[in-house]
Amino acid sequence: MSTISQWRLRAAFAERLSRMYGQEVPAYTTLVDVSREVNEDVLRERGADAERLGSIGRVTAERHGAIRVGTPRELQQVARVFGALGMRPVGFYDLREAAASAVPVVSTAFRPVDGEELARNPFRVFTSMLTPADPRFFDADLRARLEAFLAARELFPPELLALADRAEADRELPEEDAERFLRLAVGAFELSSEPVDRAWYGTLERISAVAADIGGVRSTHINHLTPRVLDIDELYRRMTERGIEMIDTIQGPPAWKGPDVLLRQTSFRALAEPRAMRLADGGVVSGALRVRFGEVEARGIALTRQGRALYDQLLGRVDERASHSPAEARGDIARAVWERHMPGSEEELAARGLAYFTYRLVDDRPRDGSAPPATPGELVERGWVRAEPIVYEDFLPRSAAGIFQSNLSGEGTRDNGREGTAYDTAWLSGAVGREVLDPFALYAEQRDASLTAVSERLGLAPLTAHTP
Repeated sequence: MSTISQWRLRAAFAERLSRMYGQEVPAYTTLVDVSREVNEDVLRERGADAERLGSIGRVTAERHGAIRVGTPRELQQVARVFGALGMRPVGFYDLREAAASAVPVVSTAFRPVDGEELARNPFRVFTSMLTPADPRFFDADLRARLEAFLAARELFPPELLALADRAEADRELPEEDAERFLRLAVGAFELSSEPVDRAWYGTLERISAVAADIGGVRSTHINHLTPRVLDIDELYRRMTERGIEMIDTIQGPPAWKGPDVLLRQTSFRALAEPRAMRLADGGVVSGALRVRFGEVEARGIALTRQGRALYDQLLGRVDERASHSPAEARGDIARAVWERHMPGSEEELAARGLAYFTYRLVDDRPRDGSAPPATPGELVERGWVRAEPIVYEDFLPRSAAGIFQSNLSGEGTRDNGREGTAYDTAWLSGAVGREVLDPFALYAEQRDASLTAVSERLGLAPLTAHTP
C-alpha cells in the first residue's frame, strides 16, 4: 500500500484548509486571487530579484493559519496534530503585553524547521492559548467558570489524535489513513453550527473579544488564513479598490528603499458572520459574530538578535516622534527613521551582523591563482562566495497584536492595578509538552551549516559569521 509522507500531508492539509476557509469566508478567496495577481506582476517587473526570498512557486503556495485554544491540554493536542505534519513549536509571543487592548493570550507558531521542509511547504499555524489565570482580565469566579467550561469540551476527536501520533512516529501514513486524518483534521477547524450561549459569550466579550472567541464556544476554528504577497502595499491598494474594507495600517517595518526585513502584515476587517445564539430560556435566535478576518503578509530577511534589537529601538523612535507629531502620518515617520538608522543594503546588514544569510561557493568564479580569504565578508566581496538571505519564518508580537486589535469590536477590560501572571518560553514548553524552539538558534544553525560547508570545500579553518 502506498504511503503519504509528512510534507505531503502538510501540503494537502494547507490546501484543503484554504479551500474550506474560502467557502466559509468568500473575501479570503478574493484576497488569494489579488495576491496571485500582484505576485505575477511583480515577477514580470523584477524578474529574478522577485524570487530573492523564495521561488514564486513557494510564495504562491505559502500560507499561515491562526487558531486559538483555551488550555494546556488543548495546546498539547493541537501540537500532536501539527506534529503529524512535521511542524514544531517555534517562538514564544506574549500578546498580553504587546496589545493596548485586552488580548489575554500567549502564543507560539507551529512550523517546519528544516530548510528542505520549508522549501517543500512552509505552512505555519500561529497558535494562541487563553490565560484564565491572569487576574488583570479574569477574577476568581469568572476564572473558575471559564476553566470548567473549557475542561468540559473536546476539540479534537480521539481518532484524529491517534492517527496524528502514528503519522508523527512513522513520518508518513498509509494512503487510506492519510485521507481519514486529513478529513478529521480539516473538520476540527471548521466553523461549528452549534448555537452559541449568548449570555456566556457576552460575559467573556465584555472582558475581551478574543477571550469570547476562545472560551465562549465549544469548538475551535481557523481564525484567519494568510497568503504571502511580494508587494503588500500594492495588494492593499488593489483590495481597497475592490471595495474590501482593510484595517488602517500595514503592521511591521515601513515601505522603504532598503531591503525588506522581518514581516509586514495587514488584513481585511473581520466580517459579521451569522451564528445561531441560544437564549437563557433555551430558545435559539439568529445573531452574528465578528471574529474572523483575512490576513496577508510579505516576508523579508531574518534579523539576528542584534538586528532585532535595532528594529525594536527604531519602533521606539517612531512611537516617540508620532506622539509629538500626531498630524504626521506614522508611515512617513517610520520611513524617515528607517532611512536614517537602518542599513540600506544586504551587504551592510551582513557586515554589521544584523541579519542571517547562508553562504555558498560561486562555482563559475574565474580562477586567478589567489588563495581564498579567511572571512565570510571578504569571500563575498572578492567573489568566492554568494550570500543569500534567510527568509524570516516567524512572527512579531506587536504586529500580531496590532492585527488582533484592529479587528476587535471593543477594547475590553483590563485591571492594570493587578500584577499579571508570568509566562515565558519555559512555561510554554511545559504546557505544550514539547520544547518551544528558539527561532534565532534555528536561523543561526542554517547560517553556520552553510559556512561549515564552504570552509570544508575551500580547505579553510572553520568560518564564523560576524557578530557585533
